[in-house]
Amino acid sequence: MRPGGPEVLQLTDYPTPQPGPGEVLIKVAASGVNRPDVLQRKGNYPPPPGASLLPGLEVSGTIVEGDFSAANPFNLKQGDEVCALLAGGGYAEYAVAPLGQCLPIPQSVSLLDAAALPETFFTVWSNVFDRARLGQGEGGPQESLLIQGGSSGIGVAAIQIAHALGHPVFATAGSAEKCSACETLGATAINYKTEDFVERIKALTSNRGVDVILDMVAGDYVPRELDALAEGGRLAIIASLGGTIATVDLMKIMRRRLTITGSTLRVRPVAFKTAIAARLHEVVWPLIAAGRVRPIIHEVFPANEAAAAHGLMESGTNIGKLLLRW
Repeated sequence: MRPGGPEVLQLTDYPTPQPGPGEVLIKVAASGVNRPDVLQRKGNYPPPPGASLLPGLEVSGTIVEGDFSAANPFNLKQGDEVCALLAGGGYAEYAVAPLGQCLPIPQSVSLLDAAALPETFFTVWSNVFDRARLGQGEGGPQESLLIQGGSSGIGVAAIQIAHALGHPVFATAGSAEKCSACETLGATAINYKTEDFVERIKALTSNRGVDVILDMVAGDYVPRELDALAEGGRLAIIASLGGTIATVDLMKIMRRRLTITGSTLRVRPVAFKTAIAARLHEVVWPLIAAGRVRPIIHEVFPANEAAAAHGLMESGTNIGKLLLRW
């Protein structure tokens, strides 16, 4: 696929991938559309070595064949319906995934809707609960979370999971409609276009600040986010829509025991992602089964309208996930 605008996304014939050791072949029902797909389409986020050159980091579908001799914590087999995290290749009728990165479809979620789960839920768990240790820091088990971009696919997942686990949640969004959506899911919303999020967080927390911030903006947001953190707070950066360069006061970090961290998920090894899958199945899947967390889907596009899905994502008007149906 040549880099370019959404119009470069066209259906074409491509060989059916073959699963290797520890992998399964999935007949895809739906594919999730994510911001990294847009970056890859533009030529700014190449797939890691060995991954499919096709975009797509998550799918739902049915296991057609594969190697089940590897670690199989969920006892998956041929014919099972799953959702899976991929390193690439999800925009296709068939995709290959490591067995450990496949999860059974949660109760109460349809096969199609399940494609909205893996990329966002793996990312949220890895960064909010593992790296930033929400609930394990100086603020105690009910530490608070601020999400920058609460109406995004990542945002709606983070709001729901943190809220269901008993954490006070705050979220920024850029319109009254998006703020309302965040509040419906369990967050106190802040319209960043009309309010200063640092001032609002200070007011909402009696000047204490929040314990963890999940940031998809970076750039000049970073020094402001440090001001919005409580003593011992942690900032987890997962995207840089506002730029990759920030100037920070290191004395402030030292004096207030702050942590700045960040990560990307795509290049991490299978064992790392398999461990996240296990934690999601243990902690989050029961919340989904109980109806306390659910996939939030803005729109489902036929696969031949992938260009329209990318155009919508780049417009920033969606609330929740975008999917491609095969």
